[in-house]
Amino acid sequence: MTSWDGSAFRERLQKVLDGFLDEMAGRVAPLGPDAAALLDQARRSVSGGKRFRAAFCWWGYRAFQPQVEDEDALLRACAALELLHASALVHDDYMDASDTRRGRPATHRAFASAHQEAGWRGDPEQYGAAAAILLGDLLLSWSDELLRRCGLPADRVATALELFDRCRTEVITGQFLDVAVQARGRADVEAAMTVLRFKSAKYSIERPLHIGAALAGATPDVLRELTAYGLPLGEAFQLRDDLLGVYGDPATTGKPAGDDLVEGKRTVLVALALDGVPAADAARLDAALGSPLSTDDVAGLRAIIDASGAHTHVEQVIDDLVELSLAKLDASSFAEPARQVLRELASAATDRKV
Repeated sequence: MTSWDGSAFRERLQKVLDGFLDEMAGRVAPLGPDAAALLDQARRSVSGGKRFRAAFCWWGYRAFQPQVEDEDALLRACAALELLHASALVHDDYMDASDTRRGRPATHRAFASAHQEAGWRGDPEQYGAAAAILLGDLLLSWSDELLRRCGLPADRVATALELFDRCRTEVITGQFLDVAVQARGRADVEAAMTVLRFKSAKYSIERPLHIGAALAGATPDVLRELTAYGLPLGEAFQLRDDLLGVYGDPATTGKPAGDDLVEGKRTVLVALALDGVPAADAARLDAALGSPLSTDDVAGLRAIIDASGAHTHVEQVIDDLVELSLAKLDASSFAEPARQVLRELASAATDRKV
């Protein structure tokens, strides 16, 4: 066992985020109640969640440097990744026309409802869209500011910011690849894996590890070791998310049943299923993607995916990727207790139940 207390870490991280937003609230207070409403939604956007990105940043640091020289400063750097994540989710929910996030109305829905309830002029949906775009942009800007002002040595922060720049380029471009795939209405397994890698895998695990290690002054060799562990794990993490998007329990995921099917996501799971069933079933699945679906419709599409063998195949790929990741971890030069905690985090990131 280790001394790592994930719950206590998340509590400390939330306090850092709350404190930063308190500071930002003071900055925008002269702008009046509309700005205050935007801040309130920002607080909702950064509350809750598993905080995997922050945790991997923390333990990326400790993989190279077991002792943290300034825990408060490192927590602020970790929190910057959660602001980036919140930004991506706000934009993602709008682009996917999602109604909920973690069991609450998505940002664009919340602002549209406020517009409608107030009886304001114009289109409530357009107002909600504008608010979500602007809040996502604001959170993205703040993520840079929080990392830049975290308080760790300036030369290390500068190196970490270079990696953070790459991370943001990758996730935003990866998101557009996802949009383009959905617009075309087709994606083979290779294309779906490219989207998965850049939209999620790298920014969820590999880049947070890199940023944490850079803040500790790690060498390029350590970053390569972190990639060997983190990239396959990130791919397994997103494949698990893809399964949850089809098979997840709404009470656990905070999303409707079969949400990825309703949103028309062309995931690896879907690509494998389309390749593995008779033409009639493939046509039914393909036509249903991105359309309103009843509970019975979702159950029928799940049955097609199961019959294709795609569900079983993705589970096996997840197992293989985790095995590869842990083998690289075992062969690494990482310090303890980071090696043990990174093993625990690998399990937490990929063992989530469908």
